[in-house]
Amino acid sequence: MQQRHTDIINLVNEEGRASVGEMSIKLGVSEVTIRHDLNKLEKEGFIRRVHGGATPHNTDNVSHRITVNYEHKRKMAMCAASLVEHGETVMIEGGSANALLAKELGKRSDVTIITPSSYIAHLMKETDVKIIVLGGLYQHESESMVGTLTRLCIKHTHFTKAFLGIDGLHPNTGFTSRNMMRADVGVAILEKGAQNIVITDSSKFGQVHNTPLYQFEQVDMVITDEDASLEYVNLLEKHNIKVVK
Repeated sequence: MQQRHTDIINLVNEEGRASVGEMSIKLGVSEVTIRHDLNKLEKEGFIRRVHGGATPHNTDNVSHRITVNYEHKRKMAMCAASLVEHGETVMIEGGSANALLAKELGKRSDVTIITPSSYIAHLMKETDVKIIVLGGLYQHESESMVGTLTRLCIKHTHFTKAFLGIDGLHPNTGFTSRNMMRADVGVAILEKGAQNIVITDSSKFGQVHNTPLYQFEQVDMVITDEDASLEYVNLLEKHNIKVVK
């Protein structure tokens, strides 16, 4: 993907709606070029074209979400990978930042990954990493397993670290998710009592979604980006959560 296309996707997702003229000025290319880019990105499912501009494509598709704040997520993934020790078995719950973490761990052959995400498993197909894929009800959009069988599989696996994603963090609600079924899987993972590490870019801070996710006391660490505000760093540290950025 061209860097300009990534910049367009980030701009549209950050602002909620971006006009052709605005993108032309910010990216230093003609409006004709922007319109061509938008048509291509809509065809590939990354954004939605509207009159005079574009809006986000609301989707759980991991391939699409990876492109949003990609550099932040890549750096967070590298940081998370550095925490995984030789011979360790880790749970990677799913989501875009966690998919990039899996790619980092795919450069090694000394770890075992347990995951409900078929997307992550597919990323590992040409690596030497051991993969345990959980069973369950297949959720097409997120390419992840959910439901009672997934919870049962989690109950019968053991891991020392769990890497999890979120959709929102707010002082009044804590961690929240857009997807009730995936949230249920996340809760089951936390109940195992491993070291629980949330990976999220700071764009999620201040957002509230419909499903409660994790209690502050269940999370040991949050890996985020350098744009995370002091307000939210203090909030997390107040609850004895280590913040790495």
